[in-house]
Amino acid sequence: MPATRLSVNLNKIALIRNARGSDLPNLVQVAKDCESFGAEGITVHPRPDERHVRYADIPLLKEVVTTEFNIEGNPTRRFLDMVLENKPHQCTLVPDAPDALTSDAGWDTVKNQDFLKKVIGELQAEGIRVSIFIDPVESMILGAKDTGTDRIEFYTGPYAEDFFKDKRQAIEPFKKCSTLAGQLGIGVNAGHDLNLHNLAYLNDNLPELLEVSIGHALISDALYYGLHNTIQMYLGKLKG
Repeated sequence: MPATRLSVNLNKIALIRNARGSDLPNLVQVAKDCESFGAEGITVHPRPDERHVRYADIPLLKEVVTTEFNIEGNPTRRFLDMVLENKPHQCTLVPDAPDALTSDAGWDTVKNQDFLKKVIGELQAEGIRVSIFIDPVESMILGAKDTGTDRIEFYTGPYAEDFFKDKRQAIEPFKKCSTLAGQLGIGVNAGHDLNLHNLAYLNDNLPELLEVSIGHALISDALYYGLHNTIQMYLGKLKG
């Protein structure tokens, strides 16, 4: 099995930039640097209020990202039009409310199946790989299969929350659902609250895992270790 890929989420970099109303740090330069430091993908999640990554950032990033460009977000018409115009390698659909502080739940793939099938088909018709944010529930994995999605991205918040209480119990639903996804021919990604403490255990226990998207913890660690060193530390957790 190839090693799990590390995609760096730049939202927190953009949040720092926006705090002063300037272009420091420059998001495009940070994306280029992350790749030169070993990142195997760049992820952004523009929200409706554009409090961190802005819609205007997307074409600038698309022009310079040479690894894999992943755009996450709630598939509103505005969001979908932007994705279709910029054609990232991957689009991750997330059921965020407009005022959500962060992503904290996956799709109900049964209830929203018709909607997801339509959106996924629209993106795939333009050659964009689609992943949908999902909780580790077997019925949701089965529902995901019926939407036609290429991949799922596990919402790993509960895993991270319970990791130090009982990591074996915390990983169990993800193991079951990752195995099921693999059997169904669905690729597996993961993201949310993954860090240097819990990443290796997740990776070691999910052989189907293709990619992790990490932003908040990685950027926080970079304040202490530096961005280059931090990316190498996260890659070390994935490569063994």
